[in-house]
Amino acid sequence: HGPPHTINKARERVIMTIQKRPFGSTGHDSSTVIFGAAALWEADQGTADKALDLLLKYGVNHIDVAPRYGNAEIRVGSWMDRYRDDFFLATKVAERDYEGAKVSLHRSLDRLRTDRLDLIQMHALVYPDDCAQAFEPGGALKALVEAREQGLVDNIGITGHGWTVAAMHLQNLWKFNFDSVLMPWNWFAANHNYYRCDFDETLVYCREKGIAVQTIKSIARGAWAAGAEKTRLPWYQPLEDENAIRQSVHWVLGEPDIFLNSVGDMNLLPLVLKAADDIGPKPDDATMTRLAKEQGLSSIFGI
Repeated sequence: HGPPHTINKARERVIMTIQKRPFGSTGHDSSTVIFGAAALWEADQGTADKALDLLLKYGVNHIDVAPRYGNAEIRVGSWMDRYRDDFFLATKVAERDYEGAKVSLHRSLDRLRTDRLDLIQMHALVYPDDCAQAFEPGGALKALVEAREQGLVDNIGITGHGWTVAAMHLQNLWKFNFDSVLMPWNWFAANHNYYRCDFDETLVYCREKGIAVQTIKSIARGAWAAGAEKTRLPWYQPLEDENAIRQSVHWVLGEPDIFLNSVGDMNLLPLVLKAADDIGPKPDDATMTRLAKEQGLSSIFGI
């Protein structure tokens, strides 16, 4: 799906370099931490530019954004005139119909100030009715395939949340050869009653087919308590302890070929990048069990 983009303009600014891995079969080696641009949801341009400095500092070369993330596409777009070739650029469409998806994609191209996307993803494709509509002849997938044929996008992926998403991704992968998937993964998820089995089955399939696997919620602690003041941007309560973040990041990246999409909070982003830059061995089960107890890890998706 087209040659990988070369990293050149920012190389002299890299102080640390987070490890790179092949992003599935796309031909691009992406940093193990992908910048989750939801962190720019309500950010002003000055805050966004500080995020860019961090990405360049650590050699992050992959950005994941979406129209649903407030002004994030606009903030990322402000970087593209100068740094487009330094990043694998991914966004999403939430619409399930052909026309809606086509309009959304072109709007994202305008907001991101680019004439091509490295990856377009169907956002939160979890519910059976949504999947059925997206795959029908007048559905969103047709618009994305058409955009790829026109050279507007190189790769097509799917994303989702919740305890059913890994199983739904696998069903959708049987229907279409997507280039990437995105789904939750952390220590708590790995010990969920049935999610671990679904995740592992989908991961095996992706490895066999060369499909990139992105993970989210690596440093989720749990849901915000009822009535509690939200002190961080994410809709869930994230870990804040540096050692807990470090262990959680190392645990996720201990798998040799999956990616970690960074937290949607600018104040915690440096801790995630620092942990990924100073990568160590994957923490053992005893370490993670102790961390879960100390931090009170719990579900962010209900039961």
